[in-house]
Parts: sequence; structure tokens; C-alpha cells
Amino acid sequence: MHKSELIALFKFFTVKKAVNVFRLYMSFIISRGLKKSLISGLPFALSIEPTTSCNLGCPECPSGLKQFTRKTGNLSISLNKKIIDELAGKLTYINYYFQGEPYINKNFFDFVKYANSKKIFCSTSTNGHFLNDENCKKTIQSGLKRLIISIDGNSQETYQVYRKNGKYKRVIDGTKNILKWKKELNSQYPHVIFQFLVVKTNEHLIEEMKSLASELGVNELRLKTAQFYNYENGNELIPDNEKYSRYTKIKSGKYILKNKFSNHCWRMWSSAVVTSKGGIVPCCFDKDAANTLGNLENEKFEKVWLSKKYNDFRKQIFSDRKQIEICQNCSEGSKVWA
Repeated sequence: MHKSELIALFKFFTVKKAVNVFRLYMSFIISRGLKKSLISGLPFALSIEPTTSCNLGCPECPSGLKQFTRKTGNLSISLNKKIIDELAGKLTYINYYFQGEPYINKNFFDFVKYANSKKIFCSTSTNGHFLNDENCKKTIQSGLKRLIISIDGNSQETYQVYRKNGKYKRVIDGTKNILKWKKELNSQYPHVIFQFLVVKTNEHLIEEMKSLASELGVNELRLKTAQFYNYENGNELIPDNEKYSRYTKIKSGKYILKNKFSNHCWRMWSSAVVTSKGGIVPCCFDKDAANTLGNLENEKFEKVWLSKKYNDFRKQIFSDRKQIEICQNCSEGSKVWA
């Protein structure tokens, strides 16, 4: 996390939040030692999904491919308020992103503004196609602290290989807009990150992307490894340089995940994901919400968080995490940072 982001986080931090994090961590350590799910405290981080809709058609994304089997749609103002009100005082961080393009939801700025008023650090990730003057001004005024812009090439030709239906120039113009409005409104936020998804067709552009980020004046370039649903027999987009891949090729010619599985996961204690329709899922790798553990449209978050169903899921982690489908593509331990 960048220094300016840490400052914002520190300003929002309280003794109550610190105690909550401590309780969560200690219950995780005890649970790990006993191989039994014990939980104390509420999550200090959430991913909340503003929408499942997206204007692009990226080949490894269920939102882009329109392949969800779960209930889809937009997050409502009332549901966002319910989530925040129930976790107020404990919640430190919200990433307003799961699947879909957040800016498609017309209420996105209201979500962030309300969370910011409750002293919660807010972040989002966008494909950059909706960063016009009005939206950029509203973004800054909402109090958003981090803005991740996905950009996977430095020309229309290289960009559209993965970002199907995307317009490279529009992303660049949107980036210039948000930086212009930061200056206009004399704001150091949001911290703007270029996120570059490294695949075979663009891995040769990394140095050029560093130059592009520097020339435009974004705060940071972040390299991200790509997830592929069917990787065992290879995929035409897996990078040649294994440094930028989640997978490694073994003697048989098959591919396996590089990350070594440990039978524990701090995420199950520290955070959760809420879908646009209120479903509570344990992790952002459960993109189709196959492991929905409750629903905030008719349940209280704390009840679901402490439920037997949630604790039974946590307990599985300690026995054989490899057998849990959403864990089979986990990138923890195989991330790349520029």
C-alpha cells in the first residue's frame, strides 16, 4: 500500500477497529493450531459488487462472457447502507468491485460517499471506459481513495487481444481525465493504479507500460498474473516467462498452479465478498457465488458470519484445501508487483 493510502487508512483507523483486527487474528491463530473453526470479531475488509454487468467481453471473465448462473443485477442504495450500518465501527476497508464494471451502476458514487462518511477506506477497479468529466469529478468528490484502471496493452491492437470490445484511446483519455480532475480539485485521492494483466501476447510490453504509466503521471503500475479456468493442458495466453504466470509446466507437459497450497487461509477470517444481490461468499475466487453462505437481503451479516455453515466452510480449509474448487486457482503467493 502506498504512503498516501496508508495515511488515509490511519486517519480512519480507531481503537475499536484495532481491537476487532486483533480478535480476528487471534481467533485465526487458535483455529489454525486446533484445526477447528473459531471466530471472534467481524471482517475488517469487504468486497462489495456494484453490478454484474460489463461493457467488455474478456475471454476468462464470467461477467464479460455473460456466463453467470447466479442471480445478477445492480446493488441497491438500501442494501449498501444495510451492509455498512451493520458493520460500522469494525469495517476498515471496502473494495467496490467483484465482477462487472462498477461505473455502470448509476449509484456507485453514493455507495462510496456513504462508506466514506462512516470512515471506511474505499477502493474500486474499472476498465476505464466511463471516466468522463462528470464521473471523474464525482469520483473525487465521493472520497474514493484508490482507483485501479485495467489496461493490458499500449495500442488498440495489443489492448483488444484480451479486452474484447474495448477502446484503448478511451482508457487513456479516461486516465487523463481523472488525473486532470485530481489537480482541478486539489486532491491527492484517489491513488491511481494502472493494472496490467500479463499474458503471452503482451508480456514483451512490460517496460513500455512502465514508461506509459510514468508519462501519464499515474501513481503506480501493477502487474497482475492471469487466471485461466482450463489451464492443465495449456492456454494460448499463458506467458512464456513463468515469472508472470500462476502456472508452471511439468515434465508430462501439463500445467500446475505454482502456488504451494497451505491448509489455512487468513482470508476466511479477515474478509468476505457480498454480491450485488446480497449473497455472502467467502472469497473473490468464487466468481459465480457457488458457495453462498447467506444473503443480506433477509439476514443479518453477523448471524451469517458466525453461523455453523460458514464455520464448516472455514474448517474445510484445515483438512485439504486442494479439494475446495475455488481454492484451486488461488493466486496467493504467485502475485507479481512492478
